[in-house]
Amino acid sequence: METRFLGRSGLEVSVFGFGTMTFSDGEGMFGGVGATRGDDARRQIDMCVDAGVNLFDTADVYAAGRSEEILGQALGAKRKDVIVATKAFGRMGKGAHDTGLSRRHLIDACDASLKRLGTDWIDLYQVHSFDALAPLEETLRALDDLVTAGKVRYIGCSNFNGWHLMKASAIAERRGSERFIGQQIQYSLMVRDAEEELLPCGVDQGVGALIWSPLAQGFLSGKFRDGDSDAAQRLVLNGRLKSYDTPLGKAVVDALLEIAAAHPGASPSQVALNWLLARPGVSTVLLGARSDEQLADNLAAASWSLTADEVAALDKASQTGMRYPNSHHRLFTQHRNPQLFERFKD
Repeated sequence: METRFLGRSGLEVSVFGFGTMTFSDGEGMFGGVGATRGDDARRQIDMCVDAGVNLFDTADVYAAGRSEEILGQALGAKRKDVIVATKAFGRMGKGAHDTGLSRRHLIDACDASLKRLGTDWIDLYQVHSFDALAPLEETLRALDDLVTAGKVRYIGCSNFNGWHLMKASAIAERRGSERFIGQQIQYSLMVRDAEEELLPCGVDQGVGALIWSPLAQGFLSGKFRDGDSDAAQRLVLNGRLKSYDTPLGKAVVDALLEIAAAHPGASPSQVALNWLLARPGVSTVLLGARSDEQLADNLAAASWSLTADEVAALDKASQTGMRYPNSHHRLFTQHRNPQLFERFKD
């Protein structure tokens, strides 16, 4: 499997990583996403490693810490050969300092994650969201201290705004401290908001993108279009999924099905994943799977690539209008900002 450097760093990540939100006993926040554990978790880890995946991502809030525990146990001796990423921010207790990005919480959260993962270090430690109440300088200094202490190798962010990311980069540069090398963000053919600010900022600042929900909660698999009763019921019950069931969503799925049909053995999911790998600024795409069959199908996307014409067709099918001020720039300053016609350049 192809590897790419994560941002402006020496950390090489496989173009597909594995997100372990489904590692759970079914308890706690996100516990209902999946219930993979024990031998099932070890088997999926082995499938990923055999396919060339070297990045495994989790978070302390996934299943109230159980995701980290299950991942650590499933990796076993393989831990030294892979990249383990986790995240902190969410509430992990009832106390005032059991959430957020204060020094107090981050250091405690890191120690707790290390214990649950059964490891001496975290390769990529990510702040799970922006904290408007804790000074960003305090957060970055705490992360820098964790790197100095050897508990963390690299740092990243997740779910920031563009100005959050830029401010963090400026603070780190001014202080000569550790910089974010990765931003974990939502991005797919159905959710292209990151093209407005986050991806251009990441390209400019050397912050690689790790993509979550690349299949728009499974909508881009095409199974909801096929009339599957279980899928139809999930579409009805899930508000976000239902929001994708629009003329735009149907056009995107139609395009995915048409392109998949031109590649023997390919699925709409593989097409959607390959489209992401062709986007500037994307370092790795995090796969999630409830079953071995889903995981095997997604991993197979690494064996082929889209043509330029196929990428263009998907761009057109999923394109939405730019928001202000980018819409203004594109309309009135195109001679000075030609990149707006390509969304952004690398």
